[in-house]
Amino acid sequence: MLLLLRRICSARRVPASLLSGMSGRERLYPHHQRWLHTTTGRSTGNASSSNVFALALGSVALGLGYYVGVYRAIETPPPKPVYGTPEDFAHAIEELKTLFSEGAVVTNDDQLEAHGFSSNAYHPGFPHSVVVYPDSTEDVVKIVNVARKYRMPIVPYSGGTSLEGHFAGWNGGGICIDMSGMDNIIAIHEEDSDLVCQPGVGWTEINETLKEKGIPLFFPLDPGPTATIGGMLSTGCSGTNAVRYGTAKGEWFLNATVVLPSGEVIKTRRRSRKSSAGFDTTKLFIGAEGTLGIVTEVTIRLAPVVPTTVATARFPNMRKASEAVIEIMNTGIGIQCIELVDAAFMRATVAAGNPARKYDIADHLFFKLQGATPGALSESVEVVKKIVRKHGGDRFWPAKTQEEAEAVWTDRKNGLYTGLAYAGEGAKAWTTDVCVPISRLPQLVYETQEDIERSGILYTVVGHAGDGNFHTLLFFKTDEELNTVRGLVHRMVERALALDGTCTGEHGVGIGKKEFLVEELGEGTVGLMKTIKRAIDPLGIMNPGKLYPDDDDVSHP
Repeated sequence: MLLLLRRICSARRVPASLLSGMSGRERLYPHHQRWLHTTTGRSTGNASSSNVFALALGSVALGLGYYVGVYRAIETPPPKPVYGTPEDFAHAIEELKTLFSEGAVVTNDDQLEAHGFSSNAYHPGFPHSVVVYPDSTEDVVKIVNVARKYRMPIVPYSGGTSLEGHFAGWNGGGICIDMSGMDNIIAIHEEDSDLVCQPGVGWTEINETLKEKGIPLFFPLDPGPTATIGGMLSTGCSGTNAVRYGTAKGEWFLNATVVLPSGEVIKTRRRSRKSSAGFDTTKLFIGAEGTLGIVTEVTIRLAPVVPTTVATARFPNMRKASEAVIEIMNTGIGIQCIELVDAAFMRATVAAGNPARKYDIADHLFFKLQGATPGALSESVEVVKKIVRKHGGDRFWPAKTQEEAEAVWTDRKNGLYTGLAYAGEGAKAWTTDVCVPISRLPQLVYETQEDIERSGILYTVVGHAGDGNFHTLLFFKTDEELNTVRGLVHRMVERALALDGTCTGEHGVGIGKKEFLVEELGEGTVGLMKTIKRAIDPLGIMNPGKLYPDDDDVSHP
């Protein structure tokens, strides 16, 4: 019996001291002590072994009761969020108009439509009920308090570059909080290599400002050119520089000021470069996609500007190019970016006119190499050149001037626009990405290309090959082609997951990828995410229907 009790107590975290005489009686909780005194008529100081045994049995009963309660809570789905009525929403809008100046609260149909749908994504979307433009953290608190009062969903919006439906409106209306006006750089600490800013400022504007001020630092994350800091933090983005500098989920965001759904304002940590003070609450909001709170201020790390050059190389096929990437990455030389592009990408670049140089219509790698000294940079170029040749590559071409390097890299960065021109008038592009361990990239690329070729869909491949991040641009003109593209994207994701990869390397989950989350992370991990969401946002007002699978089922009273 004692052995059984020990096992049960261990499983339920009942103190083992309760089964070992009174050696641990000083650690009894007050309610345990009161229970023992009431049951035996004696104080805990004079309890006999039989009383201890009785106490243990009582604790087991409490533990089992706790277990049953927790089990039932886990097995019973939480109630769906209940949002306000249309009348409630109308009252909320009127209250917002009393709190903000004219022009800050917008109900114009065009604006509601533009903020509720993404031209870059092909996922469900709906217009918002109102768009509000805050200027400060205090303004955001006012908006959140109104939303909570009337149980009105809040959807954050900033750069509008979402590819997975992150800022799509909820079916029923809500508040779109447009953070683009909060775009100030608050402080630059050159000596500490960090910068404090509002979430609406773009990463390109930050780097341009640093350059204009003659500060030899930059923010190395580089997604779409119009992406803003708030959106970059919220989606856990990266870009071409991830090979050298990592992603948003690294250490580039030191802290954030956040308005929680309760209206409380928190700062996730101080500005010091590192901290062991508890778990990292900054990372709780990185990748949360606005579902846990609204970020109103951020401290970002900066990196020193290092001399770079650009080179390209031609390959007989994508597999050979991918194999070269694996070996180059394992040399430890100064690689900032390795971009994999296919023959169709090069054809589109040439067809667009005025490319930086004469390219062959073949699969290519684009390299950005760096070195602290001219000698180190030259050494990196030579190492890459040898590996390229070893894997069947040729036409290795390094830029001769900085201007030439920038022009060639612009050809790579303009892939979406040259691709759309290549696809012809009326074409649209579905841009998607997955990521796998680098050693699995050749298989992923080969199988995905075969699948797309069989479908007859026009496409180009653009991969951040240095970290296994693989993108396709799938072009379509008709609804039938759009359905074909959906199937291709689904199979591409399943292929990546089968190779121990992820459904999204840098675009985020939003609406488009949430169906894959349980398969990728497991029910336990997704369940933990939902538990955190419910604890922080019990009303479910923060960006509903995004990120968490099946959380888009909500109701009105």
